[in-house]
Amino acid sequence: MLDTFIDRIRAAHAEGSPLILQGGGSKTFYGNADEGEVLSTRALTGIVDYQPKELVLTARAGTPLAEIEAALAERNQMLAFEPPHFGGAATLGGSIATGLSGPRRPYAGAARDFVLGVRMIDGTGQPLRFGGQVIKNVAGYDVSRLMAGALGTLGLITEMSLKVLPKPAAETTLQFELDETAAIENMNRWAGQPLPLSATSWHAGLLTVRLSGAESAVHAAQARLGGEWLHDAAAFWQRLRDQATPFFDKRPLWRLAVKPTTPPLNLGSAEWIEWGGAVRWLASDLPATTLRDAAKTAGGHATLFRGTAPVDGAFAPLTPALLTLHRNLKQRFDPKGILNRGRLHPEF
Repeated sequence: MLDTFIDRIRAAHAEGSPLILQGGGSKTFYGNADEGEVLSTRALTGIVDYQPKELVLTARAGTPLAEIEAALAERNQMLAFEPPHFGGAATLGGSIATGLSGPRRPYAGAARDFVLGVRMIDGTGQPLRFGGQVIKNVAGYDVSRLMAGALGTLGLITEMSLKVLPKPAAETTLQFELDETAAIENMNRWAGQPLPLSATSWHAGLLTVRLSGAESAVHAAQARLGGEWLHDAAAFWQRLRDQATPFFDKRPLWRLAVKPTTPPLNLGSAEWIEWGGAVRWLASDLPATTLRDAAKTAGGHATLFRGTAPVDGAFAPLTPALLTLHRNLKQRFDPKGILNRGRLHPEF
């Protein structure tokens, strides 16, 4: 099976023909428009190895995310970074390639933090393996983690090993009626206290907080914070993770990553706040420069997460130093620039 992918990439490299690397296609909206023939990993399926006691799972890139999560749930374990699905076709490889994480990310870690190793094919058709007991880095970089969020521009992930975690013993969700300013203040104040926070959300005057951990810790925190108990909490967080609410149907949809303490941006747009105040989702028609400047002033950056047409310039422009770094990595792994050309940055 791998020989087919190796041969196809080698041929594309020889011809200089671009390829679009794709899993289930659930996240094709993310990033810039790319070009080329689709090379799908959907046939690369299956859990290769799962060691619950060691908290390690290895699976092929095309394995459905739902299948991974079901196998983990049988052993009361989980992918702690809560990867978004955005539809039933989501694959493990696509989740790592996009590097997207869900509501638990500020409290458990990002997708890249759980990558232990990868097998991949670079842009010349060379199969490579990184992590574990093999080559750990290239020129000082942890390549296995570099693949998380690279959007397939450095290579085709064929297999990966991930760290998994036990599910919390107890979990509850509380809601509070608060305006945006008070919600941001509370999220930051609570983040500095010994509370078992695992997710936060504010939208339309409602702050929602999830507590996860030992039963005693969750119950004590619930008594301390008060609020109203949310009955259908699991469904709420799943809808938020997968952006399955009417708010996220709006276009253009921007994601502003800012300092958690940033006060309300007051940009006159519909807004949803996550990650303890560090992510501000905006449904806005404002010019990209206005939103990027607002994010930069707040110590962060803005991403056009979902556009109304094929996107060009989804991500903030790179500084000269970062542009050089990215270009050097691209040259090392995909010298002819055939893999997901332009998907991450128009320059390559």
